[in-house]
Amino acid sequence: MQYRKLGNSGMYVSAIALGNWATHGETVDQDVATACVRKALDLGITTFDTADAYANTKAETMLGEALKGVRREGIEIMTKAFFPTGTGKNDRGLSRKHVMESINGSLRRLQTDYVDVYQAHRYDYETPLTETMGAFADIVHAGKAHYIGISEWTVEEIRAGAALATELGIQLVSSQPQYNMLWRVIEAEVVPACEELGITQVCWSPLAQGVLTGKYDGGRSVPSASRFTSEDGALKTEHKFMQPQVLERVEKLKPIAEDIGVPLATLAVAWVLANPNVSAAIVGASRPEQLDDTVKAADLVLDPETLDRIDGALGDVIERDPAKVESFPERV
Repeated sequence: MQYRKLGNSGMYVSAIALGNWATHGETVDQDVATACVRKALDLGITTFDTADAYANTKAETMLGEALKGVRREGIEIMTKAFFPTGTGKNDRGLSRKHVMESINGSLRRLQTDYVDVYQAHRYDYETPLTETMGAFADIVHAGKAHYIGISEWTVEEIRAGAALATELGIQLVSSQPQYNMLWRVIEAEVVPACEELGITQVCWSPLAQGVLTGKYDGGRSVPSASRFTSEDGALKTEHKFMQPQVLERVEKLKPIAEDIGVPLATLAVAWVLANPNVSAAIVGASRPEQLDDTVKAADLVLDPETLDRIDGALGDVIERDPAKVESFPERV
């Protein structure tokens, strides 16, 4: 395993982080979740990412159970607040009320006194940024979090948040965007700004929600356990990564992976880690053995020729538009 600094902080994270979105509490039970976490630890993963809204708070609870007995100082836990955790009007967003209540709920479910990074899961357009950052600062100063991070903020929002963080005496060290071979919207604006501000990326969906494992065989295969398989056994083709032209292009990546002797999943995660502004790639697992291929990516260095071949294989299905950062204009 490789370990990288998180932003301009002194804290290291594992280059591969284990996330539990869409797994713990949704597709796997506690026994499997615990097995996946223990496998991750055995492979050198020390960084674990979750959020209070995942599986309606169950994901945090299951991660807390899975990490029970693990030396707290030897791991890094990251969680988030923004999305609904209840039915009330204040059970969402980044108001002071919700943020302060959310951190306490997360700590209780995770069975820990603090998290290493507390993240704004999205930008809240209904709450003044000064209110949100003030609440985050109080959480850090109270010792409930060491650092703060954000997820899917625009470059303007990141700059404003970083300025307030400095003013309040806290460290905004990480950005958590979607980033993979197909989805590169952070490269034009977010990454250069983050490099300037001392912020690094902890990327979700490095496998494009499983598409970059190659398991769809250009649209010919329909995996039974896939999130893109409908109840009648057909492929769900509405998602941006499930378009026929995208699946056909992904097939062209397989010879590249074969030429360097790795599975396509390993190549895809290594591609994300090749960006020098990336501290970690978040991978998921519904079975412990799935981690074997993705963890290999931490030690795989891709040469310029391979990177060029990847770009050539994917061609015009690569999305680069910086306006497509996944923000939410309204709290609904």
